[in-house]
Amino acid sequence: MRSPRRFRRAALAALSAGVLLAAAGCDSPADRTTKGTTGTAEAEDVLLQPLAAPGPGPFTKSTVREAASPSSALSPEGPESPEEGDSSATRTVHRVSGAVPGLYGGTRSEASCDVEQQIRLLTADRDKARAFAGEADIEAVQIPGYLKALTPVVLRADTQVTSHGYSAGKATAFQAVLQAGTAVLADSRGLPRVRCACGNPLDPPVVAKGQVAHRGERWPGYDPARILAVGPSVQPVTGLVIVDTADNTWIERTVGDGGGRDRTPDDPPPYEPSDDLLFPSPARPSEKASPESTPPAPAPSEPEEPRCPESPDGPAEPPPGCPPPMDPDPGTEAPDDFDGMPTDEPWELEEDGPDPVPEPTQIFPGEPDEPMDSEIPEPFAG
Repeated sequence: MRSPRRFRRAALAALSAGVLLAAAGCDSPADRTTKGTTGTAEAEDVLLQPLAAPGPGPFTKSTVREAASPSSALSPEGPESPEEGDSSATRTVHRVSGAVPGLYGGTRSEASCDVEQQIRLLTADRDKARAFAGEADIEAVQIPGYLKALTPVVLRADTQVTSHGYSAGKATAFQAVLQAGTAVLADSRGLPRVRCACGNPLDPPVVAKGQVAHRGERWPGYDPARILAVGPSVQPVTGLVIVDTADNTWIERTVGDGGGRDRTPDDPPPYEPSDDLLFPSPARPSEKASPESTPPAPAPSEPEEPRCPESPDGPAEPPPGCPPPMDPDPGTEAPDDFDGMPTDEPWELEEDGPDPVPEPTQIFPGEPDEPMDSEIPEPFAG
């Protein structure tokens, strides 16, 4: 089990690594249709796929278990979504890591897709199984294990992907934007890999840099400036932190599990499930910092100890707190501070006492004291 500190770091690190990519383009009136395209669409053509729409060339019938919930989608905080027929909206795709908490949603202890049914439908058609396996980069016999290793979740934002329809015995790729609330199967790096409404294999999107034509039926709340492109996390994860669409709380769902082992994260993300952090906040006028946010004044420092001169040539009057200078040569005249005679107490020796011990050498901090009788200085030997 991941440690709370590691999860928070991973969580904060994954959120702070999201990269913004803008792909500007406008839809022309001729491009707006209510029907999807068939076959392979060019990278400049993006098909809008609502929740239940199977799209062109579905691999299987729908295996979705959970209907979309309003709380599963992130509500835009900016201007209202462009109306149908508005060709002035700028298309913007925001890249995020698949490990970002809150990217996906779901219902506690319930799977959004019927994985077992998905396995049966795919393996029942040998040609479709071969085409699906080719796009998933596996062998057809590995399909059951591949699907069981994925995690059923729902998208919380409109997300662009590379989808693959089935036509003439092979998979055909096209760019698609899946509506928020779409049920998908995600892998251990947080990438959506299968769309449950049609069984189509998914890959990361190819974001065009030029003109983009959005084809298909738009849904309420669709905004071309609020589209996600999910990238793989840096490291595989053992669980995805998702939002419970029933009560808007955090769930940690084990990768490859359908919800039977759902739990509350030991260390939840440092923000609320309702916070919209997947998209940059709209521009707002700068605000003055509140008095509470003003950093406190530094604490008064301790008074510095006076620096005492080490040389006898220093000032006649030593700074306050410093001892008077010592006479470097006994034969010279004593300083005025001693009135011609040194004080008696520091230098008084008992006549019958032991011989004076030489002044010990300086011992630096951390240096162990040597025993007094460990070694006799050479002048005193014998």
